[in-house]
Amino acid sequence: MSRKGESVKSGKHRPGRERGAAAVEFALIAPILMAIVVCIVEFSSFYNLQISVTQAAREAARTMAVTNDTAEAASAGVAGAPGLAIAPGNITFSGACSPDATVTATVTLTRPALTGFFGPTVTVNGQGAMRCGG
Repeated sequence: MSRKGESVKSGKHRPGRERGAAAVEFALIAPILMAIVVCIVEFSSFYNLQISVTQAAREAARTMAVTNDTAEAASAGVAGAPGLAIAPGNITFSGACSPDATVTATVTLTRPALTGFFGPTVTVNGQGAMRCGG
């Protein structure tokens, strides 16, 4: 704070020398912020895909435990994730159902990455298990 009649002149502060400083700071920070946004989008897409594939595996395992029919169980797995293009050949089962055994369904899905920032494709595995005859 200056007193009346005193001039505030410092050799350090020159208004003309700070032009463009904000633009330079933004240019340094913008790539980092954009990378964080891309990572958030890619991770949320991957997580949503993982949840959908796991739901398809649960549906396939439940149907296999009830009907003991692999074709019907694979169809139920495909229907369990309607937004995904899961081929029935991508659904595998641990074996036939016998009473009081547990059947496991595994769904594997490979699809292009949303942004391509981490790689061209994403492979997701989902597993579901149900007790047969239960």
